Amino acid sequence: MAGTIASGTRVLSALAGAGFRRYATYRQATFAGAFTNTVFGFVRCYILLSVADRTGQVAGYAPGQLVTFVWVGQGLLAVVNYWGQQDLPERVRSGEVVSDLLRPVDLMAHFIATDVGRAGHAMLTRFVVPVAVGLLAFDFYLPAHPWTYALFAVSVVLAVLVCSVCRYVVSLTAFWLLDIRGVLMVWVVCSSAGSGLYFPLPVLPDWLVTVLWVGTPFPALLQAPLDVAVERGGTGHAVALVAGQAAWFAVAVGLARLVQRRALRRLVIQGG
Repeated sequence: MAGTIASGTRVLSALAGAGFRRYATYRQATFAGAFTNTVFGFVRCYILLSVADRTGQVAGYAPGQLVTFVWVGQGLLAVVNYWGQQDLPERVRSGEVVSDLLRPVDLMAHFIATDVGRAGHAMLTRFVVPVAVGLLAFDFYLPAHPWTYALFAVSVVLAVLVCSVCRYVVSLTAFWLLDIRGVLMVWVVCSSAGSGLYFPLPVLPDWLVTVLWVGTPFPALLQAPLDVAVERGGTGHAVALVAGQAAWFAVAVGLARLVQRRALRRLVIQGG
């Protein structure tokens, strides 16, 4: 039993390493992405700070918290990655997914492990650059408690996992649709708007914020780790946010398993 677990861990680690190395080869794309995120960080930050200059705060966020919210959010965009590369739909369309299913690694485990490797590379590159620029250019709000950093790290890992599983479910729709561009667009629009990417969710009406937190996984992707980082609501609130992310991860995995079973029953090899 222990040998099987160790072997499975080595395989998943190798897949994560492969995902890391794959994205490490795209140096120009990495630089361009970090530069773009940094530019939009200035735009978003100045807009929110201009509002805070009039009102003193925005939806309960002080100016320093807004700065941290924007720049850490810009850094996390590529780490969480709503619009990650979708290889699986193309492999379903071509029939190559059959070879994936013959491998000794579960299809979902393969997808998530590779995506975790991608997120690790993004954390070292696409996250560091915007945050460093924000620290140099603005007055950052830095967490007052050391345990906030640990909670933030856990929250980011859970955000990556929840988003990865959700994108896996979106990719599985290729077993029915073959072309998932429409579904992918709906996912990107809804997840971006509902996760705090465009603005902090507390600016919305309370009832809508509650619906988003309770009824969708979207706030777990970005709003939760950002609220943890700026210590909104204190340590107890941060722990509740991380627990909510863990719950959504469990729900997403259960849904993904169900969809995967249904999808494999409908597997059709195109052309034969």
